[in-house]
Amino acid sequence: MARDVMNIDGEEVVVREDTAKASRFKIWGVTVAAICLALMVLLAIIFFMQAGRDGKIESPAQIENKNASATR
Repeated sequence: MARDVMNIDGEEVVVREDTAKASRFKIWGVTVAAICLALMVLLAIIFFMQAGRDGKIESPAQIENKNASATR
């Protein structure tokens, strides 16, 4: 069976290859989830800052309908 070296608590340990792959997969999964969560929070903040600029929080559809009726 193939072996791989992992760094656990500052010590290099020889483990099976599938264990090392599972550990790397878990680390990448948590990293990607954290990045996605940060992007969602950033987009939500931007949306609320833009939507609340005039003191009323409206959805983009409400803003678009208001703009369309104003140009008629």
